[in-house]
Amino acid sequence: MPAGRRRFRGLFTRRRTAPSRARRRIGAVVRMLAALALAGGVYTAFAPGAFAEDNSELSATAQEGKQLYDNSCITCHGRDAQGVTGRGPSLIGVGSASVEFQVGTGRMPMTRQEAQAEKKTPQFDKTQTKQLGQYIQELGGGPQLPSDGKFTEDLKENPEALARGGELFRVNCTSCHGFGGGGGALSSGKYAPALHDATAETLYAAMLTGPQNMPVFGDNQLTPDQKRELITYVTVQLQQDRDPGGLFNLGRYGPVTEGLAIFGVGITILVFTTLWIAGKS
Repeated sequence: MPAGRRRFRGLFTRRRTAPSRARRRIGAVVRMLAALALAGGVYTAFAPGAFAEDNSELSATAQEGKQLYDNSCITCHGRDAQGVTGRGPSLIGVGSASVEFQVGTGRMPMTRQEAQAEKKTPQFDKTQTKQLGQYIQELGGGPQLPSDGKFTEDLKENPEALARGGELFRVNCTSCHGFGGGGGALSSGKYAPALHDATAETLYAAMLTGPQNMPVFGDNQLTPDQKRELITYVTVQLQQDRDPGGLFNLGRYGPVTEGLAIFGVGITILVFTTLWIAGKS
């Protein structure tokens, strides 16, 4: 075989030989990286929020709320409202309604850890409370109070709302708050507060967020119209000296209190009347 043909054949044979071990490893790494990049790209395409950075800017109201949060709330609830173990829960997802209930009634900030947050004089005014609520809302979302600010029904336009609200209250609320809205004791040192001075806004926020041991009454459980009817009953029937328990307002706990009082007073009168009749005879 001529020498030139042998050199050409040897060159062709060297090119067809198997790649070295190092080249095989490099090729495997390149293929793996390409597969990971492809999988990550597909996942990002279907779930763009998974790796997207939160570059959204807060509104002016929320920025004011963030300053208030950083000064008064961050110690217990942590940076970005993520919560601190043993101090305070995460506020992600609680919504502005929860903030307006807890802060608006003075329950937050708490002075100390207790079984239940006590209602007290609020440390923030209504504007500051709205700002805090807006910050938490934009940070993690959650339930909000109606934007139209309507929390009760107009009895002139809807006179049946009071009756329906009373029925809803008796079915859903009396087991804890009592028939007269006077509140009651619960387990582990907790209690259902009285409703005598609760505002319509506070009642609506409580139903949306379920503070303490109270269950959440979302729109699937009670529609917005039903919430307004229930609040109308509380603010009109229970808060305006129209006691469902009777005429004398003996604790606002219902007919049992008045029944016991009438029984005791009646028996006493009967005894003295009997003695007086016996003395005269």
